[in-house]
Amino acid sequence: MKNFALIGAAGYIAPRHMKAIKETGNNLIAALDRCDSVGIIDSYFPDASFFTEYERFDRFVDKWHRSNNDRIEYVSICSPNYLHDSHIRFALKSGADAICEKPLVLNPHNIDQLKVIEAETGRKVYNILQLRLHPSIIALKEKVQKELAENPDKMYDIDLTYLTSRGKWYFVSWKGDESKSGGIASNIGVHFYDMLTWIFGDVEENIVHLKTAYANAGMLRLKHANVRWFLSVVYDYIPDEIKAQGQRTYRSITVDGEEIEFSGGFTDLHTRSYEEILAGNGFGLEEAYGSIRTVSEIRGLSPIGLKGEYHPFCKKVEA
Repeated sequence: MKNFALIGAAGYIAPRHMKAIKETGNNLIAALDRCDSVGIIDSYFPDASFFTEYERFDRFVDKWHRSNNDRIEYVSICSPNYLHDSHIRFALKSGADAICEKPLVLNPHNIDQLKVIEAETGRKVYNILQLRLHPSIIALKEKVQKELAENPDKMYDIDLTYLTSRGKWYFVSWKGDESKSGGIASNIGVHFYDMLTWIFGDVEENIVHLKTAYANAGMLRLKHANVRWFLSVVYDYIPDEIKAQGQRTYRSITVDGEEIEFSGGFTDLHTRSYEEILAGNGFGLEEAYGSIRTVSEIRGLSPIGLKGEYHPFCKKVEA
């Protein structure tokens, strides 16, 4: 049984981490969040110590291993994106490995500094890149590898569409503040970029067609694919047939016009991620670097408008 601490216990994603810690047979020792609406902890670890002040949490973690002749081996980080870098540093300097939600950090230079701290402390940073563990995505990668072995120059045409509608609260929260979330591409798109480059190769050209607070769209030219992408948190952009089913989220990836079915199978991917990390097979800083560089570039690029190979959903915004 490994000992865990968790930072960001009141957030949307925290219950998946609590569940993963529980289902892998481990124990949550302490949790931190400045908000105290964390009753979900009772469903998993009712005996975990809880703190709303970072300083008291820091002191507890430091004292705990001295008093118990044991240590907290992992710190799970579910805090707002702009705090990930600081909280990863805390974990490493506390003698623990860090397991961090996506995006790992906001900019690639943050990863460079974390590599230095990994070397100084001998501890490890793991990023949750759960799409790499999705059965449908693994099958797609195997199919593409086989096809590229037969035709190394093959290029694929891909459309990525991800609409996850959010209410007015989204833009009041830290998620609506680009300086804290990194913007739409970082907050909801980063793991898709990671998945696509994992399968189709590194980014060779990055073009942004449209960029607003609630929708981003562009084109990524990868080594073996041209990717038109569209991301939004606006319910109105969801196709009518999806709305008719009572759904508020729409995910679609087409490869050469063929839909890749991956809408299911998401519920257990955090537990699978923890299983791989505990077995020594997690995704570290190097794996995270490419997608963080991509979203950082998107944040700094000026949109060119509806020119060239833009995603058809862009017209929904322009309309």
